[in-house]
Amino acid sequence: MSKTLKLSSSERVLDDLVYEFLTWLPVKSLIRFSFALGLGYHSQNNDFKILRIVCYNRIGGEEVLRAEAKVYTLSTDSWKRVVISLDSVPNIGLIVELKGSRCLFLNGALHSIAYSRHYHFILSFDLNDERFREIMLPPNYKGNLVVVDESLVLFKRCLAFVVFGYDADEHADERCYARHIWVMKEYGVAESWTKIIVPREDELACFLGCTYDGELLIEKYSDSWIVSFDPESLNKKILRIPPPVGMIYTANFVESLALL
Repeated sequence: MSKTLKLSSSERVLDDLVYEFLTWLPVKSLIRFSFALGLGYHSQNNDFKILRIVCYNRIGGEEVLRAEAKVYTLSTDSWKRVVISLDSVPNIGLIVELKGSRCLFLNGALHSIAYSRHYHFILSFDLNDERFREIMLPPNYKGNLVVVDESLVLFKRCLAFVVFGYDADEHADERCYARHIWVMKEYGVAESWTKIIVPREDELACFLGCTYDGELLIEKYSDSWIVSFDPESLNKKILRIPPPVGMIYTANFVESLALL
C-alpha cells in the first residue's frame, strides 16, 4: 500500500530557492509562467464559459511576454482568443503574474489577483461582453504587515480580499500571524471596502475558503483537522474533516437547472 507523504511547512522548499536553482541551470532560456482558470455561468444565454489566462516571463532577464487569454463556450464547443486590455488603467503595462490558479465567479464575472511591474489589482472578466476590467484593491491594506498570502473569496455573497501575514516589527520567536478580511460591500465600488480584523494566530495556517454563512475554513499545520471560524462571533469549531492532501481551496456548491 502506498502512502502519500505530506511535508510540513519547515520541510518545503522556498519559492526563492527554487527560482535561484533554476537560474543556475546550463540552458539559454527558461520561461516562468503562472496561470488562472475559471468556470462561470452566462445567465443571459443560459450557457457556461471557461476562462484560461497564462502569463510568461523569462527567468534571469527583464523580458516579459504578453499574457494570453482564451475563452471556451460550452454551447459552441469552441475556444477563442480574447485581448487583455484595460481602458481604465492605460499605463498598467504587461501582466507579469497571477496569484493562484483559479478564478472567483461573482456577479457574472471571473476574478483573479494580477500583478504588473508597478501595479497590483483584481482582474475581472465579464462573461457577457467578454471584456477585462480592473477592480482596485483596498488602499494601504498592507500597513506594517509582511504579507505571507493573499486570496479572493466569496464572503456572504460579497467579493472579499483575505490577507495573511505578520507584523514587520515583531521578532521571529515572538511572531503572531494576522488575518485581515476586506469585504467589498458594493460590488465594483472601491470606496466600499470594509475591513474585518480576525484574532491573531500563533502559527502558520492554510486558508481554504469560506462557507456560505461566512465561516472561514482553516487548516493549521499542527492540527490534523480542518477548523471553521466565524470572524464575527469568534466561534471556532473543529469539523473532524481531515485535510485532503493537495487541496488548496474550497468552493460553494450551487444548484443549477442549466443542462450540460
